[in-house]
Amino acid sequence: QVQLVESGGALVQAGGSLRLSCAASGSIFRVNTMLWYRQALGKQRELVAHITRDGDSSVYIDDVKGRFTISRDNAKNTTYLQMNRLKPEDTGVYYCNANIKNTDLRTYDVWGQGTQVTVSS
Repeated sequence: QVQLVESGGALVQAGGSLRLSCAASGSIFRVNTMLWYRQALGKQRELVAHITRDGDSSVYIDDVKGRFTISRDNAKNTTYLQMNRLKPEDTGVYYCNANIKNTDLRTYDVWGQGTQVTVSS
C-alpha cells in the first residue's frame, strides 16, 4: 500500500508564513504528479497547485499566485507548499494528492488526510 502523510498546518497570524509538507510512503516505484488542494469551511475543494516529477508547476488560484510556491524533493518522495503573506481567506484544510506507481507497477490516485491551516486576522 502507499499513502501520503501531511504536516505543517498551524494557526498563524495574517501576514505570516507556513510550509506544508506531504511525504509519500509505502511500496513506491515512482511518484508522478503531486498536487495541493484546499477546502474552506462550507466551500468546495479547490485545486491550489500541481507539480510534475520533472518540476513543471502551476498555481491555479489567482489570489495565491506570488504568495504560494509548490516544490518537491524526489529523493524524499515529498512535495512542499510554501505559503507566504497568509490571509484569513487562506484558512481551510489543505490536502495533498499524488499519482503513484507502486512496486507492482500499479498506478494509484492517493490522497493525504488533510492538514488544517488557520489564519487569524
